[in-house]
Amino acid sequence: MTICALAGGVPVAQAQESELTVIGQPLPPSAAQGAYSSQTLGRDALMAAPSGRIEDVLGNVAGFQQFRRSDSRSANPSAQGANLRALGGNAASRTLVLLDGVPMADPMFGAVPWSAMAPERLGAIRVTRGGGSGAFGAGAVAGTIEMESAPRGSLMQGEAAVNDRGESSLTGMLSPRLGAGFAQVSGRWDRGAGFWTTPVDQRVPASAKARFDSWSASARAVAPIGTDMELQGRVTAYDDHRTLRFAGANSHASGEDASLRLIGRGRWKFDLLGYLQDRGFSNITISATTFRTSLDQRQTPATGLGGKLEIRPPVGGGHVLRLGADWRRAQGDLSEVAYNAATGAVTAYRNAGGRNEDKGLFVEDDWQQGPLTLTLGLRADRWSVDGGYNTARSAAGVVTQDLRHASRADWAVTGRGGALLKLADGASLRASAYTGLRQPTINELYRSFSLVASGVTTVTNANPLLANEKLEGYEAGLDLAPAPWLKLSATAFINRLGNAIANVTIAQTATTITRQRQNVDAIRAKGVELAASVHAGAWSMEGSMALTDSVVRTSGAMNGMRPSQTPRVSANVQARWQPAKGWQAVLGLRHVGPQYEDDLQVFRMAPATTLNAFVQAPLGHGASLILRGENLGDAAVQTRYQGANSIDLAAPRTVWAGIRFGG
Repeated sequence: MTICALAGGVPVAQAQESELTVIGQPLPPSAAQGAYSSQTLGRDALMAAPSGRIEDVLGNVAGFQQFRRSDSRSANPSAQGANLRALGGNAASRTLVLLDGVPMADPMFGAVPWSAMAPERLGAIRVTRGGGSGAFGAGAVAGTIEMESAPRGSLMQGEAAVNDRGESSLTGMLSPRLGAGFAQVSGRWDRGAGFWTTPVDQRVPASAKARFDSWSASARAVAPIGTDMELQGRVTAYDDHRTLRFAGANSHASGEDASLRLIGRGRWKFDLLGYLQDRGFSNITISATTFRTSLDQRQTPATGLGGKLEIRPPVGGGHVLRLGADWRRAQGDLSEVAYNAATGAVTAYRNAGGRNEDKGLFVEDDWQQGPLTLTLGLRADRWSVDGGYNTARSAAGVVTQDLRHASRADWAVTGRGGALLKLADGASLRASAYTGLRQPTINELYRSFSLVASGVTTVTNANPLLANEKLEGYEAGLDLAPAPWLKLSATAFINRLGNAIANVTIAQTATTITRQRQNVDAIRAKGVELAASVHAGAWSMEGSMALTDSVVRTSGAMNGMRPSQTPRVSANVQARWQPAKGWQAVLGLRHVGPQYEDDLQVFRMAPATTLNAFVQAPLGHGASLILRGENLGDAAVQTRYQGANSIDLAAPRTVWAGIRFGG
């Protein structure tokens, strides 16, 4: 048996004709993938993250952002949505994140559980900027992030590391052969007393470090069925505890996911996938004025179900035809208790929830004829929103609210198309146009929340009447490789996100800000993405930059303003030295421009530039010394700014040392 992988950046082992080849990967992308702006992060990049976290790896893609600049040690788990091209503005993902074809966003919040996806379990990540659902499924209005599990490597792999604050990280993977297939069983545990997110001059006795304690475990098996079919199964479980800003402000996220996938690699290629997600979340909010509990989100169970069937008939003539259907269903329910932050008395018991569903049909044809490749795809989605409710009871149990929201359903048609023209060796032009669809999350539809900072209460109300977001986008790009050691890329784009969901300020006093989730007319983003890489022997350097002019178009006060949490510029550059097998040193610089905390551009967060490093040195017998450095310049990276007296910060300078083996 020979194990191999087809993902970009992952080595490919060729099988002898008489051997059975077990791949453990999806069907390969067609040549038309090059018509869209995409970037592949390979195994080397995954294993050299300064923080050892997957969102840190994705930070090397200019334009990638989460709702906040903090990572999965100190961010609230419900606010970790993934976005591209400055189309952000709230905590839900506008980018479709897939792991082995399965959507990873939380069914309730639309946030991504980054702590459940360890870099060492992955073989490659392909980031496609721009929308267009195509065969990916609905939800890709800002782009798609496709993560693929690692192929089978050595029997045992692992890493143990500790940092200068005494925090620890422990990972391990066992990859035995199973007959003609293989299995992968892995685990990860991260814990620490945390770092101060509160600046020194704002700390009070109730202030606390961002303590974290999280683990995740995954089991994956790949087995051949006959000579050209392969069964892939995966189960994952994770548990994540965090504290943010104040003692007692604890959050807990957990989940169990399972998926089964049947891949056919014969003449009639196919991909049949089914999955189940069971997620949970709880969160305690502490008043920044009285330091008492103001809200206890006791339970937020959510489930996701889905499946996909894709068939590629052998049509010939340079065509790759993709036909298929997919289905997704999300259900979430919230149970919370509100308190009087001054007295600690219960003021209300609240429940909310609902269901979203999407049934899609898609067809896409990629045609390659000489130097020209064309692609065209259409989707039809039958979407529905139903079962929505909001109920509330007083402290005495008297019903004060009992709302049942009307069900809605309709059809939506989206599509995408593109062209790739190879002008000569090392030079190609590409252009594409696309439309996309995203349903509002259950959280956006039904869950309201409030925060108290600097004596000001900010209330954000849900909106059960939210309409779907609709994207229209156009882009053109040039890729050059004038020499074997040099690659250059430039992409210009215009995206318009209609019915964009934003947190809109509707009333404001000296002590209270009231916002509501609303559909604004549009967010229009236009910009340029640049990338370059240079290779010279053991040395290499690569970098990327995204320059984006993003504005809100609406009849309200937000018109002409930049969406909240969206910088105009983001850039990164990495220098890498690999003098021999097993040796590696990486130095990276990352910059994010200023961005606004709020919709009316009152609270401006300062730009941030961080210096990061990674070193690996072989020790012999398959072991290596690992050194990692985060934010080596100790920059004060603001993650939340609601006035000079209410600031949160990302991780300070952190230095890690550890041992890696088998990787």
